[in-house]
Order: sequence, then structure tokens, then C-alpha cells
Amino acid sequence: MSTSFSATLADIAQACGNGLPLPPAAGPDTVFAEPWQAHAFAITVQLHARGLFSWPDWAQALSDELKAAQARGEPDDGTRYYDHWLNALEQLIVARGAGTAAQIHALEHAWADAAARTPHGEPIVLAEVDSLLIS
Repeated sequence: MSTSFSATLADIAQACGNGLPLPPAAGPDTVFAEPWQAHAFAITVQLHARGLFSWPDWAQALSDELKAAQARGEPDDGTRYYDHWLNALEQLIVARGAGTAAQIHALEHAWADAAARTPHGEPIVLAEVDSLLIS
């Protein structure tokens, strides 16, 4: 399997021994309802490619997060699949020592601030001040 952005959910599921919980598809070619979901997917593929976790580790982390959501009484209709995906990713990043919860939270706010000050159609760039808040 390629570790580039051409990896699909099906590719990852196969690499996980088909143990990866998959979201209900909105259509035959629809996977992402929102751009941030595609970004979360791409970040996951890149962190795997850099060796932060194996695909079976990822499948276990996502499965654990989905089970925890069910235990919290959250609906199991697939609408929050990528929220759970992102939660599982954040937990893996912290567990593997690649970042802290505070750093992830600061980075989230830095990107939101950068997006708010970026004119539509322009690339979002973190300013030096944003980077200082993260470290």
C-alpha cells in the first residue's frame, strides 16, 4: 500500500486486517462531508507514513473511541464518525509522545485564528506569533 495521500479508507481497512470501522457512505463516491474531515484523514495518513503508529494500532484506537462514544450514549448513526476519528488521532498523538493535549489545543486555536484573518481564496498561513503559542 502506498503511504501517499492516494491511500483510501479501503486501503487502510485492508492494511488493518479489515478491522477498521468504516463510516456509512453518503453516496457511492462520497467519503467526506466537510473539508476538515479530509484534512484529518490526510494528517492520519501522513503520521502513519512517518511511523507514529501502525494501521492495526490506528484501527484499535478508532474502535476504542467509537466504543467509548457508544458508552457515553452518543448516537451511532455515523454523523460523528470523523469527530471520533479526530479524537482517536489526538489520543494517539498524546500517547505516543508526539504532542501534548495543550499543544494540540493551542494549534487548533492558532489555525482558527489564522483562518479568521485570511482573505477568502488565499492560503492559510500560521504567523510566527501563532507558532510561539504552540511550543
